[in-house]
Amino acid sequence: METSISRDHFERAYQEGDPPWVIGGPQPAIVELERQGWIGGSVLDPGCGAGEHTILLTELGYEVLGVDRSRTAVSRARDNAAERGVAARFEVADAFDLGTEPRFDTVVDSALLHVFDETERRDYTRSLHAVCGPGAVVHVLALSDIEDAGGPRLSAEQVRGSFGAGWLVESLRPDVYRGIANEEYAARFDASPDEQVDTAAWLARVRRL
Repeated sequence: METSISRDHFERAYQEGDPPWVIGGPQPAIVELERQGWIGGSVLDPGCGAGEHTILLTELGYEVLGVDRSRTAVSRARDNAAERGVAARFEVADAFDLGTEPRFDTVVDSALLHVFDETERRDYTRSLHAVCGPGAVVHVLALSDIEDAGGPRLSAEQVRGSFGAGWLVESLRPDVYRGIANEEYAARFDASPDEQVDTAAWLARVRRL
């Protein structure tokens, strides 16, 4: 039976140090999206974690809001932005209750969708729908089930099925997600523990109708 990850798990992970998804920089897939011109207008970074994507996009001149349910993550993100001299905005917020005002043109979801179970994924995308204006684009980078490298993973069908009425999945293709190898999976990647490794992911582009 499909299950989700406890929200308390993430708060503890940030309190204990650097989780394996904190790599000290943005995901290459997100950097490439921006280079290709797929980021525009007002941007939401849900599950922003340590803030790398919000900081990057703010530096590049975008109007960005990073949100996370973990207060420790948001505090760390603000510290990271201050250290780099970037006036990035962060808020503690629930991804299932983002508001009712359509105020975002782009959403950059890096490794959030896949932590939810099926029901939660639908609740989450309904929450996104409420705060995205017509024509807004949601980019989703989610771990793929074609490779077991730890953590929750989704099939292409599960990614597509997360978006119901009011959405159009325009693109869904293989990509990679960069993380830190732990002892259990380092050998599988021929890497040393704590080394950065790339693992299979899906990159989806979904249009709000």
